[in-house]
Amino acid sequence: MVSWILCRLVVLVFGMLYPAYASYKAVKTKNIREYVRWMMYWIVFALFMAVETFTDIFISWFPFYYEIKMAFVLWLLSPYTRGASLLYRKFVHPSLSRHEKEIDTCIVQAKERSYETVLSFGKRGLNIAASAAVQAATKGTGQGACRTVTPTMSVGQIPR
Repeated sequence: MVSWILCRLVVLVFGMLYPAYASYKAVKTKNIREYVRWMMYWIVFALFMAVETFTDIFISWFPFYYEIKMAFVLWLLSPYTRGASLLYRKFVHPSLSRHEKEIDTCIVQAKERSYETVLSFGKRGLNIAASAAVQAATKGTGQGACRTVTPTMSVGQIPR
């Protein structure tokens, strides 16, 4: 339990907060070299977070799992090891370059499907709401609950 909490803290501080601030500084100073370094880091870190979701479920029982994870995050971040840059250049970039067209096609299809799905759910939701309103209105008139009320106004002095 202690190693899990410590691991979460290390990943939060050294994996997210410090790199976010360093990325901010790189953008602010318009330092292209630092900007590229942090972009490579964020790409590798995003892949790590995606993999971590499943490894936490299936192999968190492994001895020293959380300690290895903390060491990996620190290795990615370290300016001495340049772990994120190494992984990006050796594995991530070549893999993404090979499959870029397929990934782009999947993203376009997902965007189109998501738009169609949102419209479909919106229409369905409006139909359900309209049906519920009609049912409520018909039930109400059958019991005499819906009455037409005529507003009346009294004529008097208007306060100033």
